[in-house]
Amino acid sequence: MECKVKWTGDGMSFLAETGSNHLVAMDGASEAGGRNLAPRPMEMLLAGTGGCTAFDVVLILKKGRHVVTGCEVSLQAERAETEPKIFTKIHFHFRVTGKSLKPDVVARAIELSKDKYCSASIMLGKTAEITHDFEIIEG
Repeated sequence: MECKVKWTGDGMSFLAETGSNHLVAMDGASEAGGRNLAPRPMEMLLAGTGGCTAFDVVLILKKGRHVVTGCEVSLQAERAETEPKIFTKIHFHFRVTGKSLKPDVVARAIELSKDKYCSASIMLGKTAEITHDFEIIEG
């Protein structure tokens, strides 16, 4: 996997080009010299982790032939007060929508992502306390 991140030369804006040839903009807060035009790098890390685990949960449920029609995960993170301001706690709240989904099946999909498949959350779990909960919505 590769990624190239380049400062745009304007404030604290950066442009990342991923190995799959996609562009992602990042920027800093105005108090840090940025113009607040794009997500912060740490927000991107959190968003990527949410995407990674949601991907896993949907894939696991689909492979199990469960009818899943939606999956949303909200992440709440706390960071250390001093440098480096790493994530110290991250809570994942899943809202999984589908037809006749059973709580034990959804819980198992989340556990498999947490313990085996989601590289991002497993990596962040080395420094942050990670918790999960979920709700099932019929639909």
